[in-house]
Amino acid sequence: MTYRQNLGNLGEDIACDFLLKNGYKIIERNYRKPWGEIDIICKASDKTLVFVEVKTLQQNSEQAPGEQLSPEDQLTKSKLIKLQRTASLYAGHSPEKISNEKGWRIDLIAIIFSGGKYSINHYQNI
Repeated sequence: MTYRQNLGNLGEDIACDFLLKNGYKIIERNYRKPWGEIDIICKASDKTLVFVEVKTLQQNSEQAPGEQLSPEDQLTKSKLIKLQRTASLYAGHSPEKISNEKGWRIDLIAIIFSGGKYSINHYQNI
């Protein structure tokens, strides 16, 4: 496994822990189909089905914080379109997992590692 894959897996583990601590129930991880992938599928405490994209970045100590991309920058328009399509197809094939009142949404969890610590930002309904 490459360093990048290990970092991504660690980021997804941290995101799952974060979601669980905030009242979410994890349904599935790394849902893969030929047309796309969803990092985490979960239920929010209000019963909304949530598709979570996790972006993890190791901050380079040689660059100033404003000089490098953020994890949020890694979610490109084409990636978001693919994510929306994959989430929509999943939702269409799993209507029993969707509350008629709450529906579903896509969230982004952005994680930055720096100096042995990390920061996490959770963006709902992107």
